[in-house]
Amino acid sequence: VRIGIVGLGFMGMIHYLAASKAGGAQVTAICSRDAKKLAGNWRGIRGNFGPPGEQMDLGAVKRYPRFEDMLADPDIDLIDVCSPTHLHADMALAALKAGKHVLVEKAVALDPEQADAMLKAAVDVKRLLMVAHVLPFVPEFAFAATAVRGGQYGKLLGAHFKRIISRPDWSADIGDAAKTGGPAVDLHIHDTHFIGLIAGVPDKVFSSGLIGKDGAVDYLTTQYLYGPSGPAVSCSSGATAMKGRPFVHGYEIYLEKATLVYESGTTPLTVYREDGLSEQPALTGGDDALGGFTAEIDAAAEGVRTGKAPDLLSGKLARDALVLCFKECASVRAGHAVAVEEALQGAPS
Repeated sequence: VRIGIVGLGFMGMIHYLAASKAGGAQVTAICSRDAKKLAGNWRGIRGNFGPPGEQMDLGAVKRYPRFEDMLADPDIDLIDVCSPTHLHADMALAALKAGKHVLVEKAVALDPEQADAMLKAAVDVKRLLMVAHVLPFVPEFAFAATAVRGGQYGKLLGAHFKRIISRPDWSADIGDAAKTGGPAVDLHIHDTHFIGLIAGVPDKVFSSGLIGKDGAVDYLTTQYLYGPSGPAVSCSSGATAMKGRPFVHGYEIYLEKATLVYESGTTPLTVYREDGLSEQPALTGGDDALGGFTAEIDAAAEGVRTGKAPDLLSGKLARDALVLCFKECASVRAGHAVAVEEALQGAPS
């Protein structure tokens, strides 16, 4: 499957490097307004994980300074949108209209209404809209998702997730809440997506948090209210850590027959069993920071080949995750629980 990447910031670089290891996909074109990046000078690109940018040999890759010209290329099957979030909707809609399948980085869009328009457009033109939520492809989270959804250890009783970073400063776009939605959207949507995947959408959310100087929610702790039968799920997420601790994520997941515990950098995935013993299961995908992204891109390529989007890349699941983020921010501002379900009615499949 031939991929054209638009946007050569940190995530565009990560997708490019990950695709180079994919078995069923190849980046054949890139698009950027930055002439230096098109020439292969990626030394100024950096993020909070993975390798720093370096000088790249792009001799075999078509390079487009104009997005419209890349869309006109008949030798591209899938447009991979890695631009800042506020550009996702317009770029995805243009790519769908041009007859391309689309993989768009999370968050799917800046607001749920834009996401709905993207989902509808994909149905109308009979092309795939896939959203690159990588967390279900990260080995520790892939194990947890498979265990919970497959019922290997019985019913999900409860869980707590966390995702904390230091204030993002590696690009002007990532620190601009007007372009990303702020940490409670751009960062926290990883968690709402994963929670939706393993537990479904809650009836209500109740969140407390911190609102930054720019008016965006910088940090929040949320209870996802599924009713008296549960599960009892919570999450803390935000950009409040010091630079010496730039990134940490993890979970404790409570199942009928096991407890799953993981925290990046400190606690490897451990399964605590009913008999009092514990084990650290072998994980597929390795410990390479790019492994999850490579698996994600391979899944997207398989979707293009089969004409069916993988459920882990579902546009509807990504849209629902965005709705949850917005409802949680509303709860922070209101100081009380906020209903979720009515916001999901009528969303395109």
